[in-house]
Parts: sequence; C-alpha cells; structure tokens
Amino acid sequence: MEPLQDPTVLLIFTTSFVVALSGALMPGPLLAVNIMESSRRGFWAGPLVVMGHGVVELMLIAAVLGGLADFLKKDAVVAIVGLPGGLFLLWMAYNMIRTAPQQSLPQYTGTDERINTSIVRPILSGAGASLSNPYWWIWWATAGLTYLVWSQELGTLAIGLFFVGHILADLLWYSGISGIVATGRKWITNRVYHIVLLACGTCLIGLAIYFIIGGLEFLIIG
Repeated sequence: MEPLQDPTVLLIFTTSFVVALSGALMPGPLLAVNIMESSRRGFWAGPLVVMGHGVVELMLIAAVLGGLADFLKKDAVVAIVGLPGGLFLLWMAYNMIRTAPQQSLPQYTGTDERINTSIVRPILSGAGASLSNPYWWIWWATAGLTYLVWSQELGTLAIGLFFVGHILADLLWYSGISGIVATGRKWITNRVYHIVLLACGTCLIGLAIYFIIGGLEFLIIG
C-alpha cells in the first residue's frame, strides 16, 4: 500500500488539524500577541507570529524524536502514553464545550497605527508566547507526545503530515484573525465562533476515546 493511501496516515493529518484548531480557537497568549501585532503591522503579522510558534514546535519535535525515536516505537509506550494523552484531550473537549456559550473573540482596542519595522519582532513574539504558556507544555507532554508516538510507528511521512496538519490549523486561524484585525471588521460573529468551538469539542471527544480505549486495552489485555 502506498503511504498516502494508508487511511491511518491520512487520519493523523486530519485529526492533527482538528486538534490544533481546537487549541488555537481558545483564547490564550498566542491569540493576544497575534491581535496586538496585527493591529500594529497589518495582516502579515499573523503568519509571522505562527512562524515563530512553528519553529519552536518543530525544534521540540526534532528533540523528542532525536532522543527517543527507538523508545517511542515500543508497543507499551504507545499504549501508556495514549491513556494520559486521551484523558487530556477529553478534559480539553469538556472545557471547550462547557465554556463555548460564554466565549467571545477578543478585540484589540489600542492604537491602530501601523509600524513598519523588522519582521523579527512578531516571530520572536510568537515563539515567546508559546514557550511562556504552561498549557502549551502540558499539551506537548500529553496529547502532543501521544501523536508523536502514533506517527513514529508509521514512519517519517506520518510525522511530517502530523506537523503540517498541526501548523496549518494555526496558520489558517491566526491569519484569519489578523485579517479581521487589520481591516477593522468582524467577519466571524460570536455565534459562529460558538458553533465552531462546539464542533471541535465534539471531534476531540471521539479522538480522546480512541486513545483511551487503546491504552486501556493494552493495560488490561496486554
């Protein structure tokens, strides 16, 4: 079977995109930095912020796989890591669905002055917002590691598709927010935002159950 025809490999890309989008949708440091930089520099600040965020994540993935590649291939690791990863996704889905009706997209109310300076600042801001966010570290220690273990079993292509799906979700969402801020228009209403949050939360539940069942099956059956 050709790698791209393997449904499991394609599933990694699809679910990676959904999980990353779910995380990006929830307000956090990266969203705040994105709004601030976009109000100052316009639309392209969004992709630059995501670039900084992506570089940090790519370095983390390389470090994990470089030092733990053989270890991650063991069946026991796949199961044991999958259990906390699934539980974290389940917690993430619960909070997303529970708080969806109260969420609203933050609007930057400061200066709208465009600052034409080096592109380095938004890149560094994106990297800094990621590294300083405890939630980001928890995600990679649980759900992120689960994905790396899963992808490692299927080879380099699966790892690449995991990262592409993950960063593509961030790029699309934060670039969209940059466009909204830069033009001063609110294309996404809070009602639409709530619906998207609920849909992503529901998808996360299914993925969480998949990981949890896999972990429990190994622990119980062996």
